[in-house]
Amino acid sequence: MNKNILYIALAIIIGLGAGWLIFGNGSSDTMANKDISDMSDQHDHSGESADQMWTCSMHPQIMQPEAGDCPICGMDLIPVESSADGLAMDEIKMTENAMALANIQTTIVGNAEKSDDDGMISLSGKIAANEENKTVQASYFKGRIERLNVNYEGQQVNRGQLLATIYAPDLVAAQQELITAVSLKESQPALYQAVRNKLKNWKLSDVQINAIEESGKVRENFPIYATVSGTVSEVMAAQGDYVNQGQPIVKLSNLNSVWAEFDAYENQIAQFSVGQKINITTNAYPNKKFEGTISFIDPVLNNATRTVTVRATLQNRDDLFKPGMFVTGKVKGVTQTMESSLAVPASAVLWTGERSLVYVKTNPNEPVFEMREVTLGNRSGETYQVSSGLNNGDEIVTNGTFTVDAAAQLQGKKSMMNQQIMPDESAMMRDMEMSFSNAFSSAFKEVLPSYLKMKDALVASNAVKVSAFAKATSKKLKEISTSDLGKMEKQHLTKGIEMLDAIANNDMLENQRSHFVILNENIVPIAMSVQNLNNYFIQKCPMANNNKGAVWLSTEEEIKNPYYGDAMLTCGSVIESL
Repeated sequence: MNKNILYIALAIIIGLGAGWLIFGNGSSDTMANKDISDMSDQHDHSGESADQMWTCSMHPQIMQPEAGDCPICGMDLIPVESSADGLAMDEIKMTENAMALANIQTTIVGNAEKSDDDGMISLSGKIAANEENKTVQASYFKGRIERLNVNYEGQQVNRGQLLATIYAPDLVAAQQELITAVSLKESQPALYQAVRNKLKNWKLSDVQINAIEESGKVRENFPIYATVSGTVSEVMAAQGDYVNQGQPIVKLSNLNSVWAEFDAYENQIAQFSVGQKINITTNAYPNKKFEGTISFIDPVLNNATRTVTVRATLQNRDDLFKPGMFVTGKVKGVTQTMESSLAVPASAVLWTGERSLVYVKTNPNEPVFEMREVTLGNRSGETYQVSSGLNNGDEIVTNGTFTVDAAAQLQGKKSMMNQQIMPDESAMMRDMEMSFSNAFSSAFKEVLPSYLKMKDALVASNAVKVSAFAKATSKKLKEISTSDLGKMEKQHLTKGIEMLDAIANNDMLENQRSHFVILNENIVPIAMSVQNLNNYFIQKCPMANNNKGAVWLSTEEEIKNPYYGDAMLTCGSVIESL
């Protein structure tokens, strides 16, 4: 009996314990889930979605608050890193780990301090042959080169040295005349002297002429001697060649003096003048310094490099300087040192061709950077003088600048490759200020349907139809009267017809599209200026024309790219509506 009661009690205890474990934990789990649910409900995700921006990997200037397609090229947008809370629009933030891996270093800039090289401008250049000392050794008579004694560039030639031996039929006849004229020397001295002068004009010396007279024999081969000393810079004939009178045989350069030609930047031009002394060093003789004098400053600026040539003449009697050798020059310039001038390391500066850029650390306690455009002065060694763009005490990136710029580009911020300056091309076209009569405007509008068919054929990548519609468009444009057009209007129309003819006569789609770029540069401004042209759109693909961009006309707002067709059909945007 007692045992039964004990068994029942144990069963009740075990049942209660199991129930508590099952239902108690479930209740706890339920409560926990409820708490999590409540916390999730109370947590506001709108901030995350609102802060998340989307950009295009090929067009980082595109920034949108939601996913989608790039409005320029149609590619899928990618999310922008959203860890940079509280940053200005052009600021970027890097992690400490990224800073360490890229070895990014910064320096606080201050007023430029005077040094031993203060005011010295460093220039890089090359040694070049002195053009004033170049000569050409030519043949003085017609004939065949029987023997050529100068065979390679760099060969040293001394004055009076035999250069070549030439068989000259004209000289054979002139010698025979001389031998005949010797017998008439007393009776006809004028004739005799004329024959001698004829041979002298062919650069025969009196000794050679007297030898012909005394021997009474005709000489078939005649020598040509060097009239100056120098180094052969070019052999212009070969043994066995037939040369005319005055034809060059060799070019000689006298390297006793050479030119040291340096490239000076546009903002340094005012620092130089003819007659200035320049100290020159070269890698070949690092322990030697040579002194020269600036003898020439090129009056024409090189548009490609934005530099001018500064030239110094150097004596080279010891043959130390070789044309093509790299040299460095230092000139004491009229440096405009000011209290506010700053010096920055050359490694801090990025070049874009037209702009000089640095990255400034805007937050002293965090790795936050911002790109800034600066104006540079003279370069002295490995530092640049900054005339504007920086303030005393600014902290700039001096090592790893390209890494910071790459991070800015990936985050869709202002960078060296993305200046975020979108030129208003339609505004530039409107600045052309062309005017057309009602008659021309009406006739031009009749041409546009053919143009649109050609554009559609380019979209479809059908080269045959493109040629046919281009021919039809050209024919209609040629029928329009141009008697009342101004000079600029005629130029645009003429160039447009020229491009249409080029498209019509070409069966390669790539070439047709290249001509279509230039065609639109002339046709679109006309369309913008004619009267009462409605319901047309000017559209632009920024990637066409080698990423310079190209426009076209369309009657549909939807983008259908004629420069790429199906390969990038929706790449482009409407820049103006007519």
